[in-house]
Amino acid sequence: MTIALIIIAVLVVLILLYVATTYNKLVHLRNLVKDQWSQIDVLLKRRADLIPNLVETVKGYASHEKETLDAVITARNKAVSATTPEAEMKANGELTQALGRLMAIAEAYPDLKANTNFMDLQNNLKETEDKIAYARQFYNDAVLNYKNKLEMFPSNIIAGIFNFKPEAFFEATDAEKETPKVQF
Repeated sequence: MTIALIIIAVLVVLILLYVATTYNKLVHLRNLVKDQWSQIDVLLKRRADLIPNLVETVKGYASHEKETLDAVITARNKAVSATTPEAEMKANGELTQALGRLMAIAEAYPDLKANTNFMDLQNNLKETEDKIAYARQFYNDAVLNYKNKLEMFPSNIIAGIFNFKPEAFFEATDAEKETPKVQF
């Protein structure tokens, strides 16, 4: 009888250790997703801070492109005021598209392309866009690892018991996938 109790006690301890380890791994992965999102957020803030300077520089050379400049500012304001990751993803997709149109318009103005302020802003924006792309990739990798842990057996049981929820991937919108159309 004592051997049976020892075996049961060992099994209970092993199960509790597995539950604790799996729970901690799920918490770690969820926090990694949040960390990666905050990295994107920092870069999106940097991009939003660059845009007013870029728009002001372009205004001096292409003031009659008011519609495009207004679209960039409107998209930037939506991105800055978004409150959820999903809303931020959508708003930043619109902003990316508007920036693409702005950069395409800038190509049509040789004096603007030669302006050092514009070139510096454009380079800073390009660097930031590249960093955003990498951060999105890292975020999506973290989401994938987290989702895998949530959905794989037997960790999915523990995830269900402790009410872990999946996170959304950062996906390009249809608008972001399109080439910007510029008409003169």
